[in-house]
Amino acid sequence: MKIWRKMTILTKSQPQRDLKHDLSVVQSNAHALTSSAGWPTASAGFDRHITIFSPEGRLYQVEYAFKAVNQGGTTSLGVRGADSAVVITQKKVPDKLLDPESVSHLFKITDHVGCVVTGMIADSRAQVQRARAEAAEFQYRYGYEIPVYTQNANMRPLGCCMVLIAVDEERGPQVYKTDPAGHYCGYRAVGVGPKQTEANNYMEKKIRKKPQWSYVETVETAIMCLSSVLSADFKSSEIEIGVVTKDNTKFRILSVEEIDERLAAIAERD
Repeated sequence: MKIWRKMTILTKSQPQRDLKHDLSVVQSNAHALTSSAGWPTASAGFDRHITIFSPEGRLYQVEYAFKAVNQGGTTSLGVRGADSAVVITQKKVPDKLLDPESVSHLFKITDHVGCVVTGMIADSRAQVQRARAEAAEFQYRYGYEIPVYTQNANMRPLGCCMVLIAVDEERGPQVYKTDPAGHYCGYRAVGVGPKQTEANNYMEKKIRKKPQWSYVETVETAIMCLSSVLSADFKSSEIEIGVVTKDNTKFRILSVEEIDERLAAIAERD
C-alpha cells in the first residue's frame, strides 16, 4: 500500500516538470534548425502559400522566385533607341553535344513583338506560351495585333523575368519588363539577372551623356554594356541579339555575321 501511494505522488508531480522541459527542448531545437539552415525564423508558416502575407508585409514565395531568376547565371539587357529597340543576352550551351541553334533565350511573341526571358528555362517557355496564346486571342477578338500577368492563387510564381520590345504605332520603339511579382513597366534601358545592378548603372551613365541613339549605336551600346559588366570579350556565338526598328517593325534575331560586324566595329573604335 505504501509503494502504491508513493507511485501516485510521483506520477502527479512529475508530468508538469517534464512537459516544461520537453517544450523548452523542442523550442531550442527548432530555433537551432532554422538558424543553421539559413531560413528566416519570421517566415515560418508564411512561405507556404503565395497569397499569405507575413507580419512584415512580405510574400516570401515571390521573393524566392526573384532569387530563382539569378540561378541560371545569365544576364540580359533591353535598350531603347531613337528608331529601334534591342534585347541582348548571353548564349550558354551547357553541353558540347547540344545543337547551339536549339538553345535560345530570345522568343517571338507575334511577328512584331519579341522578348528575351531570363531565369528558369522551363518557366520561361511556359510564360512565352501563355503570352503567345493571349496575343492570338487578342488579335482574334479585336482584329489587330496586341500592342506593347500577374499572379493567380492556383499557380506558383514563375522564376523568370521577361523583357519585351516592339515598335508602337504612336509612341515608337518600346521596352517593357515583367517580373515574378507581376510588375510591368516601360524602360529606356533595363538589365535582368545576376549583374542587373551593374548593367543599370552603366546604362544610366550612357543615357545621361546621350539620351538618343541610332540603330547601330543602340546595338553597339548594348554589346558594350554586357561586355563591361561581365568583364568579357564576346564572340559572335556567345551572345544573342534581337531587334525591332521603325523601318522594319518585325522582330528578328541578328545573324552571326551581323553580330561579327558590330563586334569588329567596337574593336576598331577601342
